[in-house]
Amino acid sequence: MANITAAEVNRLRQQTGAGMMDCKRALVEADGDFENAIDILRKKGQKLALKRAEKNANEGIVLARTTDDRTFGILFMLNCETDFVAKNQEFIDFAQNVVALALEVKPRSLDELSALTINGRTVAEGVTDLIGKTGEKMELSHYEFIATDKVYAYNHQGNRLATLLGFNGSSYAGLDQIGHEIAMQIAAMNPIAIDKGDVSKEMIDREIEVGKEQAREEGKPEEMLGKIALGKLNKFYKENTLLNQEFIRDSSVTVSEYLVKADKDIKVIAFKRLMLGA
Repeated sequence: MANITAAEVNRLRQQTGAGMMDCKRALVEADGDFENAIDILRKKGQKLALKRAEKNANEGIVLARTTDDRTFGILFMLNCETDFVAKNQEFIDFAQNVVALALEVKPRSLDELSALTINGRTVAEGVTDLIGKTGEKMELSHYEFIATDKVYAYNHQGNRLATLLGFNGSSYAGLDQIGHEIAMQIAAMNPIAIDKGDVSKEMIDREIEVGKEQAREEGKPEEMLGKIALGKLNKFYKENTLLNQEFIRDSSVTVSEYLVKADKDIKVIAFKRLMLGA
């Protein structure tokens, strides 16, 4: 059996971030082989990820970023179990590095992002390594992107909520300010679609049925239920579709009216919104 020194244990701890006793046990198991000990700790992280798979990972970090030319933006969520780990600098730095890599490579899916490499390890393996260090379940749970003429990102304080917004190629001089305001609107009001025509038929049918049943419970005549349900559907559109919502900065106009007043050629192409625990 190799003689494991405190210096070797500390070196392994510094390189991996694992606990002192975990590092010592790994070195003993590896008979002093440093690289093998690292692999043992990584394997421990993989086993720990499986062991804690039933745990809830509702804390974490949400980040939205765009490229410098604002033609590509990403929205990213990395989950963990506790707020304590979410505020750990190594956890934050890892998330920031993944975001920077995504903006450089521009993956088109969560699977593609997970397979990218940082410092010789895939993103997925990097998450597993963090699990081994912290003892918490972690999950790279969401990745969204928008690629269009102009993309804007909004990160709410605390990195628990972020949004991404894409416009057409409007040349309006104040588009950056508008982009910021509408991205904040999406964060605050949580629309489900851009406009009425973007709401799924399934959701429309469900809202009509709910409206009918509500009217029926209120004792309204059967022949009036359809008309009443359509009225409730219009209210649903106003509350839940971006362009028909009241603008949070001026409730006297809708978002659509605000955009038309600024420049009738501005068009919202897409938006994304992620929030921890939602």
